[in-house]
Amino acid sequence: MVCLGNICRSPLAEGILKDKAQKAGLNWQVESRGTGGWHAGNLPDHRSIEIAKERGLDITDQRSQKLTTKDLADFDLIFAMDKANYRDIIAKSDNPALEQKVFLILNEANPESDRSVPDPYYGGENGFSEVYDMIDKACEALVQKHLQK
Repeated sequence: MVCLGNICRSPLAEGILKDKAQKAGLNWQVESRGTGGWHAGNLPDHRSIEIAKERGLDITDQRSQKLTTKDLADFDLIFAMDKANYRDIIAKSDNPALEQKVFLILNEANPESDRSVPDPYYGGENGFSEVYDMIDKACEALVQKHLQK
């Protein structure tokens, strides 16, 4: 799960998908990163922590990490929160096969819509709730798609 700073959207996505995968009995390794490293080592944004807690998730074990080229090789699937981060992820590698494992997260719930999860950082408190709902729906679709295989 990748966003810009790894403090708002991608920590929520990590927490949501981990929870859904565990409840579905899937042994998935889910982590999140940021394309930028400004917040490396920091907790998620307090508003992400609060909305997750309201929805029954604790994401305070997470710390911001910057996406590396090693991550691109190590992970089977990489979900970008928005188009800019998608492009930044692709630009980190000269391996054309990378594009086969990088996806926009919202396409899981709305295939080929190419919609971005808006960055709630400057959008006020309500934005975090809306972002949570968008990511939750996409993660549920991802888990259900896997279970139907």
